[in-house]
Amino acid sequence: MPRPRNSSPKSPQPDPDTPPEPLPSGGLTRGPAMTRLKLILRHAIFAIFAICLALWAAGALTVHAGNTAAAVLVFGGLFVAGIARYRSPLTGWLVLLTTGVMLGGWYHSLTPRDDRAWAVDVSRGAKAEQSDGLVTLTDMRDFDWRDRQTADPAWITRSYDPAQVVSVDAIASVWDSPDIAHILARFHFADQEPVVFSVEIRREEGETFNEIGGFFRQFELVLIAATEEDIVSLRTDHRKETVEIYPLALTADQSRDLFMAYVDLANALQDEPRFYNTLGDNCTTVVYKMALNLKDDLPLDWRLILTGHVPQYLEAQGMLAEPPHEHAPSNAEAIKQPLKPMASATLSRNESSPIMSLRSDR
Repeated sequence: MPRPRNSSPKSPQPDPDTPPEPLPSGGLTRGPAMTRLKLILRHAIFAIFAICLALWAAGALTVHAGNTAAAVLVFGGLFVAGIARYRSPLTGWLVLLTTGVMLGGWYHSLTPRDDRAWAVDVSRGAKAEQSDGLVTLTDMRDFDWRDRQTADPAWITRSYDPAQVVSVDAIASVWDSPDIAHILARFHFADQEPVVFSVEIRREEGETFNEIGGFFRQFELVLIAATEEDIVSLRTDHRKETVEIYPLALTADQSRDLFMAYVDLANALQDEPRFYNTLGDNCTTVVYKMALNLKDDLPLDWRLILTGHVPQYLEAQGMLAEPPHEHAPSNAEAIKQPLKPMASATLSRNESSPIMSLRSDR
């Protein structure tokens, strides 16, 4: 009699259309849930790029085209990109990238100029010529300020011997928030009256500074060389700003090199105008870049942005000539020095004009 065959049933094969079982211990499901997560991430990445581009474009277009044009272009661009993304993810990215390239091309077509109708107090940047070891500064400002907006303009010419630099002061002028200050540099000479350098925005007539414009190429950069009777007295006597003077601990060679760095900057701006930038090219960061030639290990620091804290930064780098006083923690003593009258015989005036009304500037 034949032996019965083993008729045990075959193991069922998995259906390829059936979602896999969840991973043990509460792991993620490999299937629709993971697909949904990837889809959400793709949408989120697209949205982040679109929002960042829209914010940047809103700032740039508001400065250069006005609020209405900026709103129309930004919201219109977002709408088109969103519709394109809804129809096809690839088309959405193409629209977004094309928009970004067009905006970037327009933005980089904005070039700094030196032939605009400038406000009188920044109408001339410092110019420097070197001959026989002397530096001759022309278009040096020596205004006689009557009040914070009115002055009798005068531009003078003076010659300096860089070897005669005996000391350098950093001047911090605070006009509102103590976290923000305008930084100037004052050079003392053994045989000449001081000169003060100030990196400033170059406003056009009727134009006023605004922080947004400082980020988006609204203003050019100008280096003002001035007498302290002009540029320091304006801030202490007329604008009533808090002005603090910090002697720097520089060697004679470092002081001379820093002075020549300002001379080089004056000539560079005459040859090729530059835009002011609130973060990258302002009254402090421009000087920081020059100071790297004196001390190449100067660190970048948040106090270079919140410029009211620059004195503490200088102290931390060992660059202040005087130690802190007990009643001024982490800070050098605020010096409200009376300005010495300048001997008129040392001036060589090459222009004087009637009293003119000027807008306030940092």
